[in-house]
Amino acid sequence: MIVVVVESPSKAKTINRYLGEEYNVFATHGHVRDLAKEDGSVEPEHDFAMSWRVDPKKKPHIDAIAEALINSNKLYLASRERH
Repeated sequence: MIVVVVESPSKAKTINRYLGEEYNVFATHGHVRDLAKEDGSVEPEHDFAMSWRVDPKKKPHIDAIAEALINSNKLYLASRERH
């Protein structure tokens, strides 16, 4: 099984139609992590280390991807090219 991860649910649905049965296409439903909202999420005194937080609303999507990866042999992250 091959796992493909895209950002948008509509893209996942479209891509899934083109790929064969050996592919599982998942959507993250947007960004899965972001800088922490509190002050100090970027630490200039520590080489600009950053504190990231996972959006709790995205956890079910991340869990589904993680579960699929247990039985997969490849992972493709299909990001959008920006110009």
